Amino acid sequence: MPKDNKKEALRRLAIINGHLHRVKKMVEESKYCIDILNQSLAVQRALRQVDTLILDKHLHSCVRDSLKGKGMRSEKAIKELLELYDRPDH
Repeated sequence: MPKDNKKEALRRLAIINGHLHRVKKMVEESKYCIDILNQSLAVQRALRQVDTLILDKHLHSCVRDSLKGKGMRSEKAIKELLELYDRPDH
């Protein structure tokens, strides 16, 4: 991952970590369930945004380079992406 992208991903993850700690504290303090859920969903959305950032950079670097080639290298890149999105947790 390029240095600038790594820095941005780590910055966003640090922010998410802070939000997640706040969600945990809300649960510990028995805050209103809807408020906890709203914060939890915000953390999940932020994580998806980090995933999108990482995927974008992967597609524009590793995958693009792999697809320029032929044979096993391009097949491997395609297979990796298909397996990633074929997982049951998606």
